[in-house]
Amino acid sequence: MARAAVEATGAERLAVKPVHKASKGFVNDQAVHLAELAVVTLLQAVAYGKPVVLLPVTALGRFQHQTLVTMDRLAVGDIEGRRAGVRSWSQTTGVWMRGFLTEQYGVDLRKIAWVTYEGAHVAEARDPDFVTRAPQGARLQADFLEGRLDFGIMGNELPGDDRIRTAIADAPDVAAEWSRANGFAPVNHVLGVTEQAAREHSAVVCAAYDAMRKVVESLPRGPEPVDLNPVGFAGLRRPVSRAAAYALEQGVLPRPVEFDELVEASCAALGVPAARLGG
Repeated sequence: MARAAVEATGAERLAVKPVHKASKGFVNDQAVHLAELAVVTLLQAVAYGKPVVLLPVTALGRFQHQTLVTMDRLAVGDIEGRRAGVRSWSQTTGVWMRGFLTEQYGVDLRKIAWVTYEGAHVAEARDPDFVTRAPQGARLQADFLEGRLDFGIMGNELPGDDRIRTAIADAPDVAAEWSRANGFAPVNHVLGVTEQAAREHSAVVCAAYDAMRKVVESLPRGPEPVDLNPVGFAGLRRPVSRAAAYALEQGVLPRPVEFDELVEASCAALGVPAARLGG
């Protein structure tokens, strides 16, 4: 939503593909008022004091266990001591997958030779000291397909190649069981709003929340054991809290970000109680 659009009667939709490329301008410069962005980008923005707040709508939720892939005769238990690539250390898919590695498989992330290909969307964020940045111009997909990486964490950027297979056997079933046991699915993208827009145009932002909530709640439900697209503070509390915990453990966040901090900031900026946004 462009700045002028909020002050007028409609909204201007800025088509940016892939959508994550719009995040830098939003979190660093507040170039737009309302944006879809990865949940870890939002958490980093809050941790580094950027003037943006959460609008609790899931724009993308999905299982993640299938995103760790290999082409060799390797499995998830072989990853320590190997080379693994991920687009960005702060990429939400990577944060979820690395969380599973430590939580479910007892992997020591520092015993993996991690390679990243770009920095975080939040300007101040830096990779941990045990992570290596690929040379300029290198591409994750090429390094993976040409054997310079043993494992890759890839979601939408996964190349089509019959040699590729998931490192976790029966990954969809494992993911479904994880979600069933935890009572929620991983959330990838949410909505963010600038503090300025929230304070100056609370009614417009709340109306946007209502409209998007109706759209999300009208989506057909699949066979998944949990809701992939929760809406409202109550629905997002557990997945966002878990993502924040994983991100802190992995050095993605410089400090803890509690979910109540997000709720309080949103409600203060919008001037509404948490119940107005599904609290």
